[in-house]
Amino acid sequence: MIFATMILNIKNMVCPRCITAVERVFSESGFKNFRVALGAVDIDGKLDDREKDLLNNRLLPLGFELIDDRKSRIIESIKNLIIQKIHHENLEELTVNWSDFLSDKLPFDYKYLSRLFSSVEGITIEQSIIRQKIEKVKELLVYDELTLSQIAHKLGYSSPAHLSNQFKNVTGLTPRDFKELGLRNRKPLNEA
Repeated sequence: MIFATMILNIKNMVCPRCITAVERVFSESGFKNFRVALGAVDIDGKLDDREKDLLNNRLLPLGFELIDDRKSRIIESIKNLIIQKIHHENLEELTVNWSDFLSDKLPFDYKYLSRLFSSVEGITIEQSIIRQKIEKVKELLVYDELTLSQIAHKLGYSSPAHLSNQFKNVTGLTPRDFKELGLRNRKPLNEA
């Protein structure tokens, strides 16, 4: 017997703890056969609108939300791919051709993805990538395990000076000032 499956796209899933929280919601809601990944849950069977509303009511207090329209799903996929690449993969050296990477992962050409993202988010994909990289730099500065040169290398910057300039443009502080002030003012990944 073949069962129909349904993919539910979920907004604001940005880390492994998000996956755990969403798994708990689905388990507590009585689902037996489901698979959770960043930004999506694959379930066996179909849900009606009432069941979707009930799930959404359980997800909303945790900061998640079911996504129904196609454009929102595409944008959320772009964000999740960027976050996954920058924050959750083992960084040896982040040298990514982002337009090729996103076009390979999503069934759309980069020009379309770029225009859609900018029109809805009000920033470019490149600006979003820069913001995510700066959040990763903040994290690595707070851990104080790597030099600025090592961080620049890991995140694919051409030099520590390039990283410092970009950091200052985004945060208003140099990496050194950020570190000396002992700041911990990192943004949630879905807001970066």
